[in-house]
Amino acid sequence: MEDKAIKRLYYSIAEVSQITGLKPYVLRFWETEFPELKPAKNSAGNRIYRKADIKTVFMIKRLLYNDKYTIDGARQRLKQLKNENDPQLNLFFKEVKQDELLNEIYLGLQEMLEILNKFDRGVAQSG
Repeated sequence: MEDKAIKRLYYSIAEVSQITGLKPYVLRFWETEFPELKPAKNSAGNRIYRKADIKTVFMIKRLLYNDKYTIDGARQRLKQLKNENDPQLNLFFKEVKQDELLNEIYLGLQEMLEILNKFDRGVAQSG
């Protein structure tokens, strides 16, 4: 299930933005606030996110948007979750995987809508 949402080894910030539904400036800001989120940079200096980075983004997003933590609270909770071998962490990762799957479904539906709209315009122009 998780592998369907995240298929490649590296992703650009634009791709991560689309996958997570977050603006690139939010991702860049979170890098400054959360030590766990440190995507590597390629030789051109562009961020390259790995699967683990994207999972971390989903975890942060869940803590801030769903669980309503402050940035400080989310930072502490994320650190706690990463340091503990807590059964709640497995549940948390399961919820993150569900978020990834829902985002993948959403992106697929958007692509299908674009294709249908192009088809509709083509039929309207030829008819």
